[in-house]
Amino acid sequence: MLKNFRDKIALSGIAVLMIGVALLIFTFISAYGFLTQSLSIVASEDLVRTFGDALAPLIATCIRIMYLGVMGWIGSLLTIRGVTIIAHTPQAPKVAPQRPVTIKQKQASPQKAKAEKPKEMKPPEPQIIVIPPEQNATPQTTPTEKQQENSSRQSSAS
Repeated sequence: MLKNFRDKIALSGIAVLMIGVALLIFTFISAYGFLTQSLSIVASEDLVRTFGDALAPLIATCIRIMYLGVMGWIGSLLTIRGVTIIAHTPQAPKVAPQRPVTIKQKQASPQKAKAEKPKEMKPPEPQIIVIPPEQNATPQTTPTEKQQENSSRQSSAS
């Protein structure tokens, strides 16, 4: 079925992508169903009883919103990972089509190989250039030198 490592990577990337998309679709369908439910507004003369009756549905709604948020977050992470895996799948080596070789070309090629000298390869350009920091014009003093300067100034001032 899968002959090489590249095909296995591509298949795993597609599987992760599909799981992420399926989770996102399920999250949006759940959110749509949650939003289309009928809302009941509790009204009463007693303010304490109204808060008590409204608090339980409010907590349940907050839990559902957090649940949908986590599902959407995980679905988007899986989708991003699937796309990244597919995008970074190693490319298949490109094979140049070979020309059919005739007998005359076979005989001529050893003579050409002896006549031509191999070209020297130039080293590639460096990727990183390091620039050393410039030296400061003012000398750095250590804390002990500063203390000595301060003590000499105080003694001369007295």
